[in-house]
Order: sequence, then structure tokens, then C-alpha cells
Amino acid sequence: MNITTSNKTRLENVDFSNLLFGTVFSDHMFSCSFTNGKWQVPEILPYGPISFNPGLQVLHYGQSVFEGMKAFKNKNNQVLLFRKEENFKRLNKSAVRLSIPEIPEEIFMQGLNKLISLDKDWCKYGPEYSLYIRPFLFASSECIKASSSNEFKFMIITSPTSTYYNQDLNLVVEEKYTRAAKGGVGFAKAAGNYAASFYPTKMANLKGFQQVIWTDSSKHQFIEECGTMNIWFRVGDKLITPSISDTILSGITRDSIITLARDLKIEVQEKEISIIELLNAYNSGNLIEVFGTGTAVAVSPVKSITYRNNLMSFDSSIDSFALALKEKLQNIQRGEESDKYGWTSKVI
Repeated sequence: MNITTSNKTRLENVDFSNLLFGTVFSDHMFSCSFTNGKWQVPEILPYGPISFNPGLQVLHYGQSVFEGMKAFKNKNNQVLLFRKEENFKRLNKSAVRLSIPEIPEEIFMQGLNKLISLDKDWCKYGPEYSLYIRPFLFASSECIKASSSNEFKFMIITSPTSTYYNQDLNLVVEEKYTRAAKGGVGFAKAAGNYAASFYPTKMANLKGFQQVIWTDSSKHQFIEECGTMNIWFRVGDKLITPSISDTILSGITRDSIITLARDLKIEVQEKEISIIELLNAYNSGNLIEVFGTGTAVAVSPVKSITYRNNLMSFDSSIDSFALALKEKLQNIQRGEESDKYGWTSKVI
């Protein structure tokens, strides 16, 4: 690996008490090119612009996938990565679906650990801080023919973060636009999935909602995701979340919450759940709380859901499953609780 370090850190210019998610970047970035049918020697260099020509294939056809990861600092000033193996596997699963060559594990893991080691001071200790990590792959051939690229670039950048949502989450059920269809790329972290969601989300924002609840593409009857999160419903003393399919992203935080909930003796059901079933549960008083999960947000309680003329609102509960699971998850991520699952790993 070739390493060129920055002459001076930009860390002293960052106001960590006023971080806007995803807008501040650490000193270095990792890069590796795929040319002539193989991955080349990777490099780490100072964070900065990358040059490309207007014919760059990703700009025309969106052949790009990414991951979202986090690192946390414990009280001993050590940086902990959370479930990095799962992010590696999911990135390659997404790559295969988008006709992108898979990343060798050695390149991914060595690049990730060396990059975080160089920029470890950007990961602050404290309950509100983490280091968001963005590995991504994109087509880098100069060609505007509608075909898969022959060249690709794999990069990792990092961004210090605090809270993702700093306001209550009020959701609206989306019945016109669709996030994903059967046989498509809904299960992959494809860049285009997110681009296609921006317009309906913007329309919801203009009506006072923070996010939308995505429903199935054929009849808009069954719940799939919430914005960029997996969604959960507490009905009585059960937790229900939509079953994974090729239209729903298999969230790593989702999988972690299932494990933690079952260890806390909370019954978890992965099933198809309709809007009408949800509304009936609310009207009968059985729908107690709703929350979303994802890397960026961890666990995010929902204040209300609007479905046509129906408003379902939820109050924070002292015995909230969401808050209990969030605390358990974050204690493990920050090294404040024993990690019997082997989810965390120290950056050396």
C-alpha cells in the first residue's frame, strides 16, 4: 500500500459541538483502482478532489454502490469498528448485482484499518460522537455506451458525526412512488436507490413530514422501509419488522437489534405487515411504539405516522423497547458493555 500523509491536520478547524451530518471530512482517504482485469496497488492520500473526464461512466449510468459504517472511541482512547465483516460482505453483494468486481477482503480490511488508524483523532469520545465511514465503488471508465464499465474505483472516506435526526420523526405513508420493485436492486446499497427517493421525500418534507414509509410496488399495501431505515412496530409486547426480501435492505443494525431483543426475551416477528393491520393495531390500543434502525441513526423513535386521513401518534414510554435496545446497542459499540457477540474490533 502506498501512503502519502497530509502535511497538516484540519482537525483544529472543526467545531465538534456543531456538526452537520456528512459535511465534514477527515484528513485522509483510501483509493484503489480496478484496471486491466484486476485490482491495483491501493493508496492512502490526503482528502481532496479527484480528477475525471465528463465521459466518466458512473455519471451517465449510475453504476455505483456504497456502504455505511461507524467507528466509536472507548474510554481508553481506543477506536472500535462495529461489524466490519458484515459491511464487507454486503458491499460485495451489492457490487455483484451492479456488475462491479468484488473487492478482495485484504484490500478492504487493510485499507479500512490503516485509514482509521491515521485519522483516529477525528473519532471523538462521548455518547453523542462517532466516526461515520463511507466505502464506495463506482464505474471509472471514460465511455458513454450503455454498458458495464471496464474500470472501477474503490474508495473510503470518513466523517466525524453526532446526531443524525435532531427533531421528532413524523412519517407519512407513501402510496404513489416506489422505493424498489421485485427483481430490482432494493436489497443492494445502490446509489440510484437513494437518488430516486429524494423527490418523494422532498414532497413529504414540504408537507411537514421528516420521512416517508415505503410500501410495496404492486398494491402499496404492505410496509417495507422508513426513509433510509428499517422499520419496527411494537404491538403489545412483540416487536414486528418486515421480512427481508429483494426489495428491502438487510440492515446490519436491524440484524443486531433482532439479536439483542431476543436476548432480552422480547419476542421478535419478521413478517409481512400491511398498513390496514397497523391501523387496526393502533385503533385497538395495541400499537405502542414505532422506531427505525440504521447505521447513521442507530435507533430512532417515531412520533407519528399519517396514513391518508388517519394520524397515529406515539408518546415516549418509560419502558420503551426502542430506548432500551438503543442503549444496549450503543454500550456495545462504545465498549462500555461486554461484547459477547464479537461485533466490535479494535483499530490498531
